[in-house]
Amino acid sequence: MSERPARANAAVLVGLDFGDDGYAESLEELRLLAESAGLRPLASIQGRRQRPDPALYAGSGKVEEIGRAVREHNAVVVVFAHELSPAQQRNLEKELECAVLDRTGLILGIFARRARSNEGKLQVELAQLEYASTRLVRGWTHLERQRGGRGFLGGMGETQIEVDRRLIGNRVKVLKEKLVQFKRRRDVQRRARARGEVLSVSLVGYTNAGKSTLFNALTHAGSYTADQLFATLDTTTRRLYLEAAGNVVLSDTVGFIRDLPHGLVAAFRATLEETIQADLLLHVVDASSSVREPQIAAVNAVLAEIGADAIPQVLVWNKIDLTPVIPGLDRDEYGKIRRVSLSAETGAGLGFLRVALTEVAATKKSVAINQDVEPHHRDTYVT
Repeated sequence: MSERPARANAAVLVGLDFGDDGYAESLEELRLLAESAGLRPLASIQGRRQRPDPALYAGSGKVEEIGRAVREHNAVVVVFAHELSPAQQRNLEKELECAVLDRTGLILGIFARRARSNEGKLQVELAQLEYASTRLVRGWTHLERQRGGRGFLGGMGETQIEVDRRLIGNRVKVLKEKLVQFKRRRDVQRRARARGEVLSVSLVGYTNAGKSTLFNALTHAGSYTADQLFATLDTTTRRLYLEAAGNVVLSDTVGFIRDLPHGLVAAFRATLEETIQADLLLHVVDASSSVREPQIAAVNAVLAEIGADAIPQVLVWNKIDLTPVIPGLDRDEYGKIRRVSLSAETGAGLGFLRVALTEVAATKKSVAINQDVEPHHRDTYVT
């Protein structure tokens, strides 16, 4: 009996419960990530464990169940909602006889599909190479013996894994040098903005919170938007004119996600520096999400990792058209705006956000003139 052909992009998803909070949400997020990567999730395997299995992560019995699902659905890939070690990934691929992706590999695949700018493509390639370099061990044992100069099999010589590591190392060096050049160019642009005392604002938030939709609503930039995770990766910057405050520089940055892999944070640090150098962060939140509080915490964790946690924030409660919340703004006990409720999709409440930006811009100018401080003073505007 011949085997049925594998279905294009068919995937089996695997999520194990180790007693952590947010297990159900992590499974839904894995499905959305898989779909964003162009995969078709046809089965979801779940289970409970106290700790990961050292060899197979899921344990032999659960791996057999995963294998049955792979054969039943003719899947071409198994996607884990967790981080796998290189050895675990290789062992699983051998047992399941199909490709295996962990969460980092899946997110890297999405980034590779979505990067548009030259810098974004370089950053994704750098992250992919650094990820791949940890997964070369024993991957080329069949090529350990290299041919000598006369065409005969000689001694051990340079193994293929050593060749690959050397090639990856050389390419990583080239990529880092090119990214440094992009950084220098951005630094020149930032210094020009600082001299002009222009308010610099960055949109940050959990992926799919509606940042790009809000960016387009404010600037009419026409950035790509979609109801999917990581719809846009590249930082886009536009000038926004406010009648009572003049020009504001607004930047739309890559969306964050829970447990964003450290390698991606490092690779995108150059782009995220647009966030680090901002005068104000508009923290966009999906007000309709049942897990918005954990998402806010996840974004703040990444901001702390890149050194942007001290920058003033205004929470932007977005997608209120899907909730009973009405447009408006909330102030703290000192009278400063702490939250704006709006719908970037319908435009309801955008006027309140312009009011918030105007107040911050006015405060920035007042501080720079009356107190003679640097334009990027960090603790003055909004808490």
